[in-house]
Amino acid sequence: MTAQQFADIAAQEMYRTPGTDLDLVDALTQGRAVLGEGRYETLVCAGQVDDMPVLTFTAPWSTDEVEWVPPSAAYVRFLASGLLSAGAWDVEAVASYVAACPGAAGHWSEQGIADLLGESV
Repeated sequence: MTAQQFADIAAQEMYRTPGTDLDLVDALTQGRAVLGEGRYETLVCAGQVDDMPVLTFTAPWSTDEVEWVPPSAAYVRFLASGLLSAGAWDVEAVASYVAACPGAAGHWSEQGIADLLGESV
């Protein structure tokens, strides 16, 4: 995706008018740029893939400033399936990882996640 396409998607998520380029300098050089206080108004550079920056947008607050809500079965299945399809981890590793994530921890067991994937740990 081009920088202009990213800017248009970000603008839509920020309830701004698309068509204006974003200043990506801080996000690319410092890893983060806060453009506002609303949801999706913080740009984050998560690294690079094939020498291209991986940019996303998120909320400006930190994870310890929000109340965690247990994810639904459909959401856990979606995330776990995606991790499994990447091929780096087996069911046990995926289930262990997801079960330890904030929100899921204490609500989803490794076996419960493996059951959602239709496999046993």
